[in-house]
Amino acid sequence: MRALVTGGAGFVGGVVVQALLKRGDEVTVVDSLRSTFVDDVPKGAEFHELSVGDSAAMAALLASAPFDACFHFAGRIESGISMEQPEEFFVSNVADTLCLLRALVTAGVERVVFSSSAAVYGDPEYTPIDEAHPTHAVSAYGETKLLVERALTWLATLGKLRYASLRYFNAAGAVPGRPERHRPESHLIPIALSVAMGQREVLDLYGDDYPTPDGTCIRDYIHVADLASAHVLAVDALAQRSELVCNLGTGTGSSNAEVLQLVREVTGRKVAVRHAPRRPGDAAVLVAANELARSALGWAPTRSSLAEVVSDAWAAMTDTPPS
Repeated sequence: MRALVTGGAGFVGGVVVQALLKRGDEVTVVDSLRSTFVDDVPKGAEFHELSVGDSAAMAALLASAPFDACFHFAGRIESGISMEQPEEFFVSNVADTLCLLRALVTAGVERVVFSSSAAVYGDPEYTPIDEAHPTHAVSAYGETKLLVERALTWLATLGKLRYASLRYFNAAGAVPGRPERHRPESHLIPIALSVAMGQREVLDLYGDDYPTPDGTCIRDYIHVADLASAHVLAVDALAQRSELVCNLGTGTGSSNAEVLQLVREVTGRKVAVRHAPRRPGDAAVLVAANELARSALGWAPTRSSLAEVVSDAWAAMTDTPPS
């Protein structure tokens, strides 16, 4: 298979690129490097530094060789910042993606695997959340993901392409040599680990008055290696089906306070915390029901206990062998 991976220098995209290369696929990475790093482009992949919103450049690239599938990761991911700069998120995540989809349809690329998010569910009515749960984003970031999903549904219905929309819960962990890092960094575990390493003085904990046992948000952490395996299974599944929308999570939630305590235990170091008000757009609890991914893809998370997630993230950040 010849695959185009947008955002392939990113945290999840890069691990998916490695998984595709390992099984012998040809991979071309497109990344603007706005929030990623060029040295995170996996070796063995062809690389082009450009934005998916650059219609002329994308058309030329897609015309240069026949691609079988596109894995689309490129875009903004910071939910909190999306409530301050919604216009930037709608351009990056929606307008640019629509340009990409037009280019893919024109080039005859039949399969698209889209990096979606549990943010499409908003503040859930029940947990664990299954795919039948109503979608109602409460952040601009979540709305951008939902709009792209709707566009993909129309394109598939009209026979333009086949797609899988994979709704991540909280991507975390790491694989050797690839620590989680973003510009800017907004994820709890890498920020907590950077405080433990002395690279930051304090971690801002947003909200301690949620309706949860310890007052902090509860999230479902899924290891990046497990996410990558789901993407490979999803692109293969699209050979037999035109649409697939499924959650990727473990079905188990951990509170921010529990994560911080485990970071202290794994690192053996202190993590200073500064309590801050809730951020707009943050749901109290997001935990996945993952039965559909298990049945439709034959997928199961194998490395996503919170202890493994934090230990692998710490090992990658400190460049030590994982446990």
